Amino acid sequence: MTHRTLHRRTAFLSLALAAMIGFAPVARAADDNTVYLDTKDGRVTIELRPDLAPQHVAQLKTLIKKGFYDGLKFHRVMDGFMAQTGDPKGNGTGGSSLPNIPAEFSQSPFRRGTLGMARSSDPNSANSQFFICLGDAPFLNGQYTVIGLVSSGMEVVDKIKKAAAGAPGGAVQNPDKIVKMQMAQGAK
Repeated sequence: MTHRTLHRRTAFLSLALAAMIGFAPVARAADDNTVYLDTKDGRVTIELRPDLAPQHVAQLKTLIKKGFYDGLKFHRVMDGFMAQTGDPKGNGTGGSSLPNIPAEFSQSPFRRGTLGMARSSDPNSANSQFFICLGDAPFLNGQYTVIGLVSSGMEVVDKIKKAAAGAPGGAVQNPDKIVKMQMAQGAK
């Protein structure tokens, strides 16, 4: 084996090792921010965006790991607009025992598949409720906190039971529920 061949092999192995080491944390980071939301109709995969809303994402992950969302209703679902959940009372007035989170508004647009945090008229009142946009909602831009995006399963989101036309506040009668919500890392 010539010195040149040995040098090429060493360089190749060094690059291969660097690539494996370099990509491992990226893959792990993606898994750390990937959520599975299961409904009766299938699985929705969500990619959380801690770069946009670190406090909101941290609280959501804490609640997911505690099983907080399992069994909660999609209490407000408006056709073409959004599907909202995360309220243990099931009527839009509840939240978790964790503190409310200050707004983390960004320039990221609300479009179909965007996950946003619900709140009251106080921009610093987000807690546990979130919504998934069923269509583009540019009127929410800069007014609500974007926390993620559906990466697969929008066809499942589209099947979530909608409120009847004219239902006050988009309230759903006999709403669909989250069967299980879990972080992809360590999912069963």
